[in-house]
Amino acid sequence: MLKKREELIMRIGFFGAAGEVTGSCTLVETETARFLVDCGMFQGGPEARSKNLHALKFDFDVRAIDFVLLTHAHIDHSGLLPRLAVMGFRGPIYATPATIDLLHVLLPDSAFIQEKESEWQLRHRRRSGKGERGLPAPLYTVEQAKSSLKLLRPIGYRETLHAAETVSVKFHDAGHILGSAWLEVAVSEPGKTHALVFSGDLGMYDRPLLHNPEKVIPEADLLLVESTYGNRLHRPLAETEDEIVATFKRTRGERGNLIIPSFAVGRTQEIIYVLCDLVRRQRIEPIKIYVDSPMARAATQITFEHPQLLDAETHELIDWWRANQEKVNIEFVADVEHSKALNEIRSDAVIISASGMCEAGRIKYHLRQNLPRRECSILITGFQAAGTLGRRLVDGAHLVHIFGQPVPVRAHIHTVGGLSAHADQAALLDWLRGFHRAPGRTFLIHGEIEASTVFAKAIEDDLGWKNITLPHRGEFITL
Repeated sequence: MLKKREELIMRIGFFGAAGEVTGSCTLVETETARFLVDCGMFQGGPEARSKNLHALKFDFDVRAIDFVLLTHAHIDHSGLLPRLAVMGFRGPIYATPATIDLLHVLLPDSAFIQEKESEWQLRHRRRSGKGERGLPAPLYTVEQAKSSLKLLRPIGYRETLHAAETVSVKFHDAGHILGSAWLEVAVSEPGKTHALVFSGDLGMYDRPLLHNPEKVIPEADLLLVESTYGNRLHRPLAETEDEIVATFKRTRGERGNLIIPSFAVGRTQEIIYVLCDLVRRQRIEPIKIYVDSPMARAATQITFEHPQLLDAETHELIDWWRANQEKVNIEFVADVEHSKALNEIRSDAVIISASGMCEAGRIKYHLRQNLPRRECSILITGFQAAGTLGRRLVDGAHLVHIFGQPVPVRAHIHTVGGLSAHADQAALLDWLRGFHRAPGRTFLIHGEIEASTVFAKAIEDDLGWKNITLPHRGEFITL
């Protein structure tokens, strides 16, 4: 339990994405206001489930939170918002309009997956004679997720939000996914205004679909910046395109299927863009794409509903596709029976399906069907957290288990890094150069320890900044 407000100057609590890349949740507590930046779910294997179960008992008084600032819609930043509401939070949740639209899809879907998983565990317990005692309930239900959506309040980029008497906020385009933002927060106390900046997740520059991240930042007393890829550089997009072309041609030449695990929001739309552009430039032949994810279908529709967030090149490609749909035939698979029918296709199918880390959803069925086939290819296009099925495939596993059954890995596993929605080390450093002077203190979050450690040294060497800290989960600092 935190100290009473009157005893505080300003305190920051790290409740997730500290030493890891999921579960983003930061508490800011001042003498007059208490708020969260993000409230995300932990992802990646059995440990994540344990962390989320622990998060049922937030280490602060949920009812005393005045408001929440949400950087973007990804579940690792938003996934525990319904649980926050269940525990008694009744304040506003501020986010961009596009983020709010996406949350109307993502949060109920998250709850649906949890309910189905709970039902599966219940049936498994009954069959094994273990009974129902000790079986964890879903973090929240579909109805609870829908109810939490009523707390959402829209705020546009660069508008000034007076979230509390002493707290003002500006949302800036982060270029990560549709509606993503980094936050500029001013906290006014007697005789002093503290400038806080929260990067959220930052995107790459000069990538398909979205505008570049904004990066002109006057100053900050405190900076929290992501470090997901702080220890590496992504391949140039041109090289990534070469790899995709080679993978596509090899797979088609061997009469196999190309399976692409993909995050439904952001990544799926970007992959469609790249494949469409490759056909337009005649680098690959006309293509039939199956998008087997109801959420991806909804996210794509929402993307079209926010054209002002798309860059000029994307508008040009959309115009070309509308005039040449016979060359890029995109079919969104809605019902379960149609999804199952895709498993009967033995060659030339390009199937994009969620989830991006292969942990849930329809992708597991497609992997079970195609991993044992040497003529098939699996194209990994995004970050794979430790403990996930996707990470095991990337690490070269020869045998994996799907739905409790052993599945040999004979298909070709290809990993491409140029499509990452996260900024790499060079892009992160470029964004940091937007500060007019070094922040008073910098905290590296949303990164595994190795990545954050390397990035800290890069900041010191390249920018000359000091006072860089790698916080751990549960840690508090006083400003």
